[in-house]
Amino acid sequence: MGVETSSERAPSRAVLAASIGVVIIIWAVNFIAAKIGLRSLPAATLASFRVVLAGMVMLPFYQFCSRLPAFAEAAESRQRKFTLRDLWTFLYMGFFGVMMNQVCFTVGLRYTSVSHAAVIVGMGPIYTLILATLFKLEMATWRKVVGMAIAFAGIAVLASESGISVHSPSVLGDGITMTGSVGFAMYVVLGKRLAGHYDPLTMTAFSHVAGALIVLPVAVYRAHTLGSAEHWRAIAWTGWAAVFYMAIFSSAVAYVFYFWLLRYLQASQLSAFTYLLPVVATILGILWLGEKGSWNQMLGGVLALGGVYWIESGRASVVRVIAAP
Repeated sequence: MGVETSSERAPSRAVLAASIGVVIIIWAVNFIAAKIGLRSLPAATLASFRVVLAGMVMLPFYQFCSRLPAFAEAAESRQRKFTLRDLWTFLYMGFFGVMMNQVCFTVGLRYTSVSHAAVIVGMGPIYTLILATLFKLEMATWRKVVGMAIAFAGIAVLASESGISVHSPSVLGDGITMTGSVGFAMYVVLGKRLAGHYDPLTMTAFSHVAGALIVLPVAVYRAHTLGSAEHWRAIAWTGWAAVFYMAIFSSAVAYVFYFWLLRYLQASQLSAFTYLLPVVATILGILWLGEKGSWNQMLGGVLALGGVYWIESGRASVVRVIAAP
């Protein structure tokens, strides 16, 4: 779901580098925001509120950005009316890319650490490759098989840190987080088939709106369970700040920067920086939340991301999209 590099004069390298840094920092801090939000709000409440709010803010962001020259394709999409088939497309894309991805990400962090979750999310290209192979969009090769084996060995090392058991909270959290990342991988693979029908900004905006509609009943129920206004006021301001950060900055602002960057960079160039995301998120988890690093985490992370790099460096024309947490 990328676009061709723009033929117009690109911004300076410093501006592009700074913009990439903004995207990486926003998504790395998203891990911290989720952890902080979970201190004040139940996982289902935090996740559903985030998805619904993100859907609400995505529409005005879309209206604004589609008027900018950098998003000319989105401006063309605004001129046509959507059909029932379009609505169905946005619904199932919203289910995988927004509801499944973001809800599982938040719930998974309830049970696992930032460092574990960051590595699992960073393995997005592996999940995409597996699904692309099943959908016959790519062919399996020995290089890809070896890379996947190395990456999943890294995940096994991470899981072994707290003991590989279905009763281990970390293993449960890792599994839920991985499920969310697989949902996003499904979004990417399905999006490849739809690339000729929708521009990336339009698909992202309306997928978020559809995801919000799917999750809305849960959000209404969770709001009802909070009870009286007194209970609402009892929630720490940091909890609400986490909801707003995750919805507005991680879902809307970061995506706008991402698609603006795609106007001047190839998707493969931009996705190369995703290897920084697990590193930055892990460092923030240690500094901000006081999480403890370990040699197992370092070895598991190196193996997992090394497997991803081994595969990506040998792929020619493939789907490459940053896996947004």
